[in-house]
Amino acid sequence: MSELVVRENPKSAIAESIRVIRTNIQYTLKLKKSKTILVTSTSKGEGKSFVSLNLAISFAQKNLKVLLVDSDLRLGRLHKVFNTSCDKGLSVLLCDNDGENYQKYIQKTGIKNLSFIPRGIVPPNPSELLDSNNVKTFISAVEPHFDIIIFDGTPITGLTDSLVFSKYIDKAVVVCAANITKTDMLEKTIKSLKNLEVDIAGIVLNRVTNTITSSYYGNYYSE
Repeated sequence: MSELVVRENPKSAIAESIRVIRTNIQYTLKLKKSKTILVTSTSKGEGKSFVSLNLAISFAQKNLKVLLVDSDLRLGRLHKVFNTSCDKGLSVLLCDNDGENYQKYIQKTGIKNLSFIPRGIVPPNPSELLDSNNVKTFISAVEPHFDIIIFDGTPITGLTDSLVFSKYIDKAVVVCAANITKTDMLEKTIKSLKNLEVDIAGIVLNRVTNTITSSYYGNYYSE
């Protein structure tokens, strides 16, 4: 089944849940005139990339100009969803100190209003790249040209990537999964972000079984 649920199955329970999440996040963004969102999770397998992808599509369907950036420089897989190369992506952009010339790294998605930058070649030093002034240069360059910028980051547990990257982002969204995410690990993830004074827009509970449709959908809990 395609992961582009919001586009390909817009009447599904999953798509409706994504739209509810979008509405709540959009409200929090407007309160502080924010644009940049980091989507992270406690650990792998909780649906972080699925949520990032469909949130981006949902915002684009509201006629907003959206940039989706795969900032998981280790295992980022969004280029596979769009069936495109990841050779030229965020890691290369940051290594080349080429933030102001981000246009040459943008790839087409085939979805109106949605642009995409893949992760790039896996670097030897992901956390250092994501904690560099080049990140700030890049974000400053793209912000005037997009309404919403969504970064699909790494999970928090065991990695510093999303934590060091979060200081450049307006809001963070934490994805967890029913019957998978452990409560204590989620609490540690939230605490780690709050210790860095990261503004958490909310928590998405993913993979909640809907007994009526036998499908998965997400719930949104505002911080």
